[in-house]
Amino acid sequence: MTGAENAIRKKKTIHILLPAIVLATVILLWSLASYFGLFPAYAMPSPAAVIKSFKEEFLAGRLINDIIASLWRVAIGFVLSAALGIPLGLWLGQHLYARKAFVPMLNFFRFLSPLAWIPFAILWFHIGDKPAVFLIFMATFFPLALATMSAVATIPSIYFRVAKDYNYTGRDLLTKVTFPSVLPQVITALRVSYGISWIVIVAAEMVGCQDGLGYGIWEARNGLRLDSAVCYMIVIGVLGMGIDRLLSQLTKLPNVRWGYER
Repeated sequence: MTGAENAIRKKKTIHILLPAIVLATVILLWSLASYFGLFPAYAMPSPAAVIKSFKEEFLAGRLINDIIASLWRVAIGFVLSAALGIPLGLWLGQHLYARKAFVPMLNFFRFLSPLAWIPFAILWFHIGDKPAVFLIFMATFFPLALATMSAVATIPSIYFRVAKDYNYTGRDLLTKVTFPSVLPQVITALRVSYGISWIVIVAAEMVGCQDGLGYGIWEARNGLRLDSAVCYMIVIGVLGMGIDRLLSQLTKLPNVRWGYER
């Protein structure tokens, strides 16, 4: 085995070992706090109680059903916001007067908490999937549009001068110059917006749904089952990290990686 291979192997081991040590430390401290009664049992469930609750929820089928419901709502709302927000950002980034006209309004809605839309979402869409999807859309559409617009507006002018020399216009200019130039920033914005969508879906499901991970936490709270609430919180964190990991793989594409290595 060469020195370079040893270095790569050592690096991968460290990347796995360090998070594992931190996780084990957190679980140990949590277990000790529960064992010595630093917090009341009803306020701080033990790891054993959470594991037991996880098993109960899984065997009853509730956990799987709630995971599927939440993933579906997040996927629909997030895809809709990306499908509309990114093209809008590309268009605004290429048109100065359109930016001056629309950016103040976009910023206004971006600074509004998506939770402020909950009463309207329930009145307009009643309960179920639609209000949750609407809230995710409102939370992620504006940041995605503005991030894409800012990325386009800061493309070095030399790119467009070279494109002009090659007679790139219209679709060719968009697909061969503009979009590849902003793709690294767009992927970063997608990852950030995806995190926002999980925050919103939990709150939305607490008030407008009859299933989902957020509803599971709300139901556990009403039943004073904090062990179940912690179980659902862990599932949300693991799902969020897992899908963010998948999105991060986009940064390794040859046409994208250059933007992160500059």
